[in-house]
Order: sequence, then C-alpha cells, then structure tokens
Amino acid sequence: MITGDFLSVSLTTDRVRPSKMPNSWQIGRITSAGVILRTCFLTFSTALLAVGKFQLHLGIAAFQTLSLVGIVFGSQATSYVIRGRQHLWGLRPSIWLVLCSIADVLIISTLAVLGIAMAPLPVTVIACEFAAAIAFGAILDVVKTPVFARLGIS
Repeated sequence: MITGDFLSVSLTTDRVRPSKMPNSWQIGRITSAGVILRTCFLTFSTALLAVGKFQLHLGIAAFQTLSLVGIVFGSQATSYVIRGRQHLWGLRPSIWLVLCSIADVLIISTLAVLGIAMAPLPVTVIACEFAAAIAFGAILDVVKTPVFARLGIS
C-alpha cells in the first residue's frame, strides 16, 4: 500500500492547466461527484469479487489477494481519471506519475504472482484484473465528464 502513497505524492509533479478564474471549493458538489465516482469503484470491486467467487472459485486466501490487487489497480485507474476535469487523455501525465504507476503495478503484481505475504494468483488472473482496471478507468472517465458537467465542476 506504500507504493500507492508514492503515486499520490507523484501527483504533485503532474502537469496541470491553471484555471482562468480563481477556484472556489464547492464542497457539496465535490462530495456528490466523489460519491458517484466511488460508487463506480465499489461496483468494479464487487464485480471482481463476484468473478473470484463464482467463476474462479477462489479460496479465502486467494480471494484476499484478488481483492488487494483489485484495490491497487482500481485506485490507479481512479487516480488517472480524476487528475483533471477533462478526459483522462486530455493531459499527458508527468514522468514521475508514470514511473510511480509502473512501480506500483509491478510490485503488487510480483508479490501476488510469487505469493509473497499473500496467497499466489496465476499471472493470467493478474493480467485479466489489470485489463479490467483499464476498462474500468475508461468507463469511469465516460461517467466523470457528464457528472462534472451536471454538478457544475468544469
């Protein structure tokens, strides 16, 4: 989980576009957007758990590993989606953000595949989970844009 903190800190190096006008923190609107986006993350996580239980028939230890990897990958996707008001491809990330993401994904994947401090999972399961996180990020980006527009966060 420490590597996720590195990702969060690396966001301070990220490229940004300054606002044309001073920003005001509209806490109610920001909270509403957060609830909607986190509900999407909950749906993604629940879908992963359903696949682990009903398709893969994982034992409890492997199920815990699947959950941990899903949280890490899903958090990565969420971080890229919410870093700007525009679509996620509208602003190239900083090199530090990309390097921290790569390190985070490689570390958790290695730990999960080798079964270090957790039950091992096959590489194919980890790869499918990564692909699902990418799809989740794309869907979340499509959801974010109209939600931000509707709430006046633009």
